Amino acid sequence: MTQRTVEIIGAGLAGLVAANRFAQLGWKVRIHERNAELRMFGTGIWLWESGLKTLETICAYAQAVERARVIREWQIRDHRGSVLMSRLAHAGDRLMLPPRADLYQALIDRAVAQRVEIFTSSLAVAVAPDGTTTFESGATSHADLVIVADGAYSRIRESILGTKWIDFGSEVGIRMLIDEEPGDIRDTLIEYWNGPWRLLYNPCTDGRNYIFLSAPVGDERARKLPVDVALWTEKFPHAADLIRRFQVDSRWDRLVNVKCRKWSEGRVAIVGDAAHAMPPNLGQAANTAFINVMALAELASGPAGEHDLPATLRAWETQQRSITDHVQWWSYLYGYVLGKWPASLLSLRSDVVRAIAKTEWFDESLNRGARHVPAGFERAAPLPMSLS
Repeated sequence: MTQRTVEIIGAGLAGLVAANRFAQLGWKVRIHERNAELRMFGTGIWLWESGLKTLETICAYAQAVERARVIREWQIRDHRGSVLMSRLAHAGDRLMLPPRADLYQALIDRAVAQRVEIFTSSLAVAVAPDGTTTFESGATSHADLVIVADGAYSRIRESILGTKWIDFGSEVGIRMLIDEEPGDIRDTLIEYWNGPWRLLYNPCTDGRNYIFLSAPVGDERARKLPVDVALWTEKFPHAADLIRRFQVDSRWDRLVNVKCRKWSEGRVAIVGDAAHAMPPNLGQAANTAFINVMALAELASGPAGEHDLPATLRAWETQQRSITDHVQWWSYLYGYVLGKWPASLLSLRSDVVRAIAKTEWFDESLNRGARHVPAGFERAAPLPMSLS
């Protein structure tokens, strides 16, 4: 039987997970990165049960989480420091927080071990439903399947008229790593709210912790780099000890939503942020991309995928769209409650969130994506929370 081929446009997290899983299932894989080197900015990333099961399946788990903090609780606290939500993790419902660069390197190393061909400075400019990719140099290539994974601002997505809308939202986000100090909490995420401003403390790894800030896009002081320490201390006096450690090497981004008209046409599939970018309110964007990629690989590698790949890609979207739409909608709703709630009613917001967070409906809805079992995962028992 002739080995089937897949061309992947974009060597981000979704593209590399796709490369690893397709190679594992016997495909010949080529991945194209437009930059001259593979690189990942150095903050942290939330890996929920769905993402951890994905990494176990593609044999990248041990390296990816070697230095990760094991998170046992996620708290949201209001402007008074009162706890509004406590979401506990356990051995069958894990949350780990490694440096993003560790995850990225683990995926690269695994791809190299599986003989995935990785091309840097390789800029794709168009794809066609028959599986043809055109590059900036004028060269073309043909594959059985083309996967578009070039991010929220994808220039390839419109080759198949995939975009429905892009919402740049009303928030900016700032990410940084800060130095760890004795006494820092090592197993609890603490998310502080004050009106539409947010400070999220993430234990990450030995010596470093991850900070995420968000604020209204119109607040010039809040989006200023270097970070305006006085402003954030005023907003979050409970976190003053963290704020004094804010680093110069921060980065800020618009928090963006992407919705696609369709995820595929012919032999082309769109994945990751190119298909469903969402603000990082639930920490599930990458995990959602992983479960969609896993399902794509499973279906495309089966008899139906070999017989009629375009129909299989349409079936894949039908299967995965509901859970993706759910996670994206909850991320959007979360941001709306945080960013749009009237300033005069913040006490009411605290009461409402505190009450709803205790319901089974809220727990299931918030965690549906995080607890999803990715296609192809077969291990019966979860690994323990401890990394030892």
